[in-house]
Amino acid sequence: MTRHLEYDVWRHTMTGTHLKDAHMARSRRALGGLLALVAVAGGTVCARGDDTSAWQYAAHATLDDASTDHHGLRVVLHRLTTEDGDPGALVALGGRAGGAVLTSGVADVRSHASVRGDSRFRIGSMTKPFVATVVLQLVGEGRVALDAPVERYLPGVVRGHGNDGRRVTVRQLLQHTSGIPDYLDYLKPEDVLNDPLAHYDTRDLVKLALSHPPAFEPGAEWRYSNTGYLLAGMLIEQVTGHPYGDEIRHRIIEPLGLRQTAVPDDAAEIRGPHARGYARLGKDAPLKDITALNPTVAGPSGAMVSSGPDFNRFLGALLRGKLLAPTQLHEMMRTRPTGDPGGGAYGLGLESHPLPCGGLAWGHDGGIPGYQTTGAATADGRQATAMANLYPGGTDAQNDDMTSAVQTALCGS
Repeated sequence: MTRHLEYDVWRHTMTGTHLKDAHMARSRRALGGLLALVAVAGGTVCARGDDTSAWQYAAHATLDDASTDHHGLRVVLHRLTTEDGDPGALVALGGRAGGAVLTSGVADVRSHASVRGDSRFRIGSMTKPFVATVVLQLVGEGRVALDAPVERYLPGVVRGHGNDGRRVTVRQLLQHTSGIPDYLDYLKPEDVLNDPLAHYDTRDLVKLALSHPPAFEPGAEWRYSNTGYLLAGMLIEQVTGHPYGDEIRHRIIEPLGLRQTAVPDDAAEIRGPHARGYARLGKDAPLKDITALNPTVAGPSGAMVSSGPDFNRFLGALLRGKLLAPTQLHEMMRTRPTGDPGGGAYGLGLESHPLPCGGLAWGHDGGIPGYQTTGAATADGRQATAMANLYPGGTDAQNDDMTSAVQTALCGS
């Protein structure tokens, strides 16, 4: 699974790798499904240093299925919150037989409150499957054509420095084959992390990206670009007359009963129970509480808030054909190789990756200041979503263990 480290405006401070290289080397999680959530009991906390530096936590987990041990998954969660340095971590499992939530560590390094099974968290680029689903619903309604030029829906928007919306299609925006530059390449990490409440206008972020030449000719290559999803959000608004968030609420959140999922405008706080989000701006730097963040810096490319059970419910419904007609779901799952040595391939807002136990996982991952996330599901009805409340500041080991957590959950160990 390819890790895209979406908010790699923080990618530079986090791992020193560029998003377009990082996703080649790491496995990505994806795929959600329906599951029940549980409240989590408190755990033991062992402190090293002060409240905002290096904490180490003893792992704990609570399941709503006492007959299932999930030993392998507990080991990975413990590793995330000890060796990898995450304050807290969570994995929500789902399937047709029910669900469970396992947690480790703490949601708040000052109060030492445990991570709750119903915690909300920012999901970063796991927003993209929601946006792509709405666009594909509009395709099914005959209001958008996948292979039409972006110019048809956003006249004059994609122009300049070799970028041309008359040559870029809607499909290419959703599949990261447009060649349009990623706006996050041109935001300074310190500007975002030192002023997390700043408001960003989507059109200004698009203009920032388009002030640079394209990475390649449209359709010639695959390269992750958050700008494509800013444009997809603008397209939704242009076609429907409503903001992309309103369409996600009306078409997905409300029909599926996703009560812990939201598309915030510029509200900086996360509503409802949530783990606080932290960033570490250098290897030995103290933790910075970055929970309050104006999500306009991400917009349609990564602004949403959800929970493990909710994201599982969404992806499970998506793969079962509850949100898209067969023709549009087929288009979404027509993938293009990403260059990931593990076999990752990207469709339209959805990635596939081979599982070690056989079969494919489908889904997405996310990274935004404070939270690293990943969600995945299989066609036969297994789902898993993971969250760690540290980003940036994670290590390669953290990335690998996040992948391992979802793979382990989906493979039933």
